Amino acid sequence: MAIQDLNVLPAARSQLLAGLRDIVPLAVGVAVYGVAFGLLAAQAQMSGLQTGVMGTIVFAGSSQIIAVERLVAGAGAGTALLAGLALNLRLLLITASLRDELAGRPWWQILLGVHLATDENWALMHATRGRGRPAGYWYLVGGGLGLVTVWVLATLAGAGFASAVPEPRALGMDFAFTAAFIAILRSLWSGMAMLLPWAGSVAVVLMAGVLTPLDPTWTLILGGLGGATIAGVLGND
Repeated sequence: MAIQDLNVLPAARSQLLAGLRDIVPLAVGVAVYGVAFGLLAAQAQMSGLQTGVMGTIVFAGSSQIIAVERLVAGAGAGTALLAGLALNLRLLLITASLRDELAGRPWWQILLGVHLATDENWALMHATRGRGRPAGYWYLVGGGLGLVTVWVLATLAGAGFASAVPEPRALGMDFAFTAAFIAILRSLWSGMAMLLPWAGSVAVVLMAGVLTPLDPTWTLILGGLGGATIAGVLGND
């Protein structure tokens, strides 16, 4: 091993641990709507294993919620997948902004960084830099590992709780889709720069819903594409 590699390892470990530590307050909020998603997944007849695997592989709260909601509404797997992808198009902008952090890294590190990049740990990385502390690739990965662990455990807890309740709707759990989605939207708001993309996305959905006979799944897809396009034109990462 080269001398420079020996020097890099302690710095990488330090940033990884710092990312894990700093993400804890944000992970509490993730846990709340993770439990809500677990309840929803149980209503969609998903097992605990399926819920955990989905959370690990997809790891995108809003996309998971809208995809499962579409399945419950009777949409096919293909349209549910497209709706989830459209809702998470903003992650294309986030991962594109990580080009400096990912440059020169082996393929597995690139895939790991892209998979673990979320609104929360991406914003935290930039905020930490703004305070003059070192925060790069391994800081992002540390935060992502903390979030995915909390997310999967919370969704499993929600699914396990729902399976122990004879009639979830009697407790008002059918509102969990709406509540969880509202919680996620609130966590995604990062300032007035988000206003135009969000407003444009809502406008596209409303116009498509009123003026066309499209299924709601497709109006959501169009809204996601519209919002991502506006954000891209404005240069919002």
